[in-house]
Amino acid sequence: MSQMPVECKGDNWCPITATANLIGKKWHPVIIHRLIEEGPHGFNSLKEEIGGISSKVLSESLDDLQEKNLLDREVVSEKPVRVKYKLTEAGESLEPVIEEMLVWGRSNLVESDTI
Repeated sequence: MSQMPVECKGDNWCPITATANLIGKKWHPVIIHRLIEEGPHGFNSLKEEIGGISSKVLSESLDDLQEKNLLDREVVSEKPVRVKYKLTEAGESLEPVIEEMLVWGRSNLVESDTI
């Protein structure tokens, strides 16, 4: 797997910041988690699986994750156009990070009545 370039070379916290920038948007870890747990998905099935995300935000998130080389977009059929999204090797390597986020969240967070 090739390493990704970062802008803050030399700082002790740089890898943490760079990783947070890659997956730190609201829906990115959720999308990655779905693809880790269930494998490749089409746009509509991914939207249905996630729930609560608009088509526009999902599309932008998928584009961003693809630009960051964390997922691939594969055209399955031309007519009608069907696309599948799957994690790249770099995206798959985030599994322990995403799993630890899940474990930590389950252990330390409770639902708020005010949300």
